[in-house]
Amino acid sequence: MTDALVSIIMPTYNAGRFIADSIESILAQTYPHWELLITDDHSTDPLTLDTLRRYEKQDGRINVVYLTENRGPGYSRNKSIERAAGRYIAFCDGDDCWMPDKLERQLAYMEEQQCALCYASYILRDENDTDRGIVIAPKQITLRQLKHDNKVGCLTAVYDTKRLGQKYFMPALRKRQDWALFLNILKQCGTACAITDPLAYYRIRQQSVSSNKLGLIKYNVLVYQKVFGYSPLKARLYFTFIFLPTHFWKLLRRQIDSWRFLRKKK
Repeated sequence: MTDALVSIIMPTYNAGRFIADSIESILAQTYPHWELLITDDHSTDPLTLDTLRRYEKQDGRINVVYLTENRGPGYSRNKSIERAAGRYIAFCDGDDCWMPDKLERQLAYMEEQQCALCYASYILRDENDTDRGIVIAPKQITLRQLKHDNKVGCLTAVYDTKRLGQKYFMPALRKRQDWALFLNILKQCGTACAITDPLAYYRIRQQSVSSNKLGLIKYNVLVYQKVFGYSPLKARLYFTFIFLPTHFWKLLRRQIDSWRFLRKKK
């Protein structure tokens, strides 16, 4: 088992209700060699700021930078990646949580499979800590498959800078920058591998950046332009005739998987 350092990238913005749980899930990791790099995106919520300052004093592995203006989660993640000293880069937003063995299992699996990008299934949880469903990750994914629609949950993603030969940053997009990041990584390594057991909890929030699905359309189109150099017309056509059918099928599968998951829990 590796003892390499993992740099955990966490953007925060007015997540006072949830940030303590997110940080505690990092502190509870069975894999101890990590640094938590938080970039706060100019939160106006005193609880968020007070919580960050408390944890920063509590554990020397936690490093926080406070932005003086709101720039979006992609920019905040990149400010953390700039400070990252670890071989592995992992992501966890300030309202999501990890299961205790997440890092340990993923790093062991990445060594075994010799893969540069690993992701996992995750449980959907609402603001009242009630499980609402599950997203089951495909066992592996190629660049062509990821190009059709994003199937990598950012809160579960880990990439290996040593195997890739460099750090990868989020492209300059206000939204969908995580999908663009994974596409750029797969343009180099070709295939990503997954642990199909759930290893994290994704917080469903009404006010989150990703909650407005219609507002994401233009950013999906921009991903094709920015990552693949498509013209605006070609990007719109690809989104309409490739992305949308794939995305709707993914949502249907998610509904079925979530129904089975919740039924089994009962």
